[in-house]
Amino acid sequence: MSRSSLSRRVRSWGRRQLYSLFSSIGTLVSHKLATLMTVLVLGIAMALPLGLFVAVENLRAVDLRQGDWGSITVFLTAEAGEVGAQALAAAAASKGGASLRLISPEEGMEEFTLASGFGQAADIFAENPLPWVAVLSPAAGGDLQIDAWVSDWEAWLAGREGIDLVQIDHKWVQRLAGFLALGNAMITVLTVLFSLAVIVVVANTIRLDVANRTEEIEVMSMVGASNDFIRQPFLYSGFWYGLLGAVLALVLLSAAMLYLQGPLERLLEAYGNQYSLKGLGMRRGGVALLLGALLGFAGAWLAVQRHLRLLAHGRRIGR
Repeated sequence: MSRSSLSRRVRSWGRRQLYSLFSSIGTLVSHKLATLMTVLVLGIAMALPLGLFVAVENLRAVDLRQGDWGSITVFLTAEAGEVGAQALAAAAASKGGASLRLISPEEGMEEFTLASGFGQAADIFAENPLPWVAVLSPAAGGDLQIDAWVSDWEAWLAGREGIDLVQIDHKWVQRLAGFLALGNAMITVLTVLFSLAVIVVVANTIRLDVANRTEEIEVMSMVGASNDFIRQPFLYSGFWYGLLGAVLALVLLSAAMLYLQGPLERLLEAYGNQYSLKGLGMRRGGVALLLGALLGFAGAWLAVQRHLRLLAHGRRIGR
């Protein structure tokens, strides 16, 4: 094939693509209300799994301080006192695998006073009622399994004297991890279901468009237009439907995050914490737009292929 022939084919292909592109845009613009309704349905369908994904990602991004919440709090008996606390610290250091912090009754009362806000109300106690407390936390470094670590140290502490109570603080982290795993599973399910919904909505919309242009398509077929030529405007229409639906989904998601940011900040301020909601970001937003466009393209392909098969068998498209 000569270079000039290849150049002509490329220009012809480009002109055909431009024709299909502008033809599809013209079709969408000429049916403003129908296009708007379709895009609204697609945008809402896409926004739901995206919103759940963002919610789970924000929960995952919160600093749970698993090492702290996976700690073990050991309350010593009054008889054990400082001697028993120092002995426990020495034994724990010999065992290894954990860092231990001792909290004296005075330090414990000071922390309690600051945290509770009772202030001078704590002075009503004739003597400090708090015992010595040891806080065991996982040692820094290494690939730590909190459950195995807690079980090991719980068994070790069970055989020691001078211990009144052992409190384990990691259960809520386990529950939250379970909810996050459930959230990921729900994201997968919703993504599949709403992806199918997007394909069905686009396919039905394109089917109606094809049915309205039955005579035009049959005339094009009789004068020798190829299936690719007939198919392209509808594929571009599906592409635009999916892309516009994804854009609307991102807009809805951004609006929801702006609305929730204020109440969330006030809630976290009450707990002495600050956190800003994080969105999809540029990369994930681009992926969402691409997936939306591809889903619309797929729905249009399915709709047009059925009608082209009817045309190939000599049957009217509208049947």
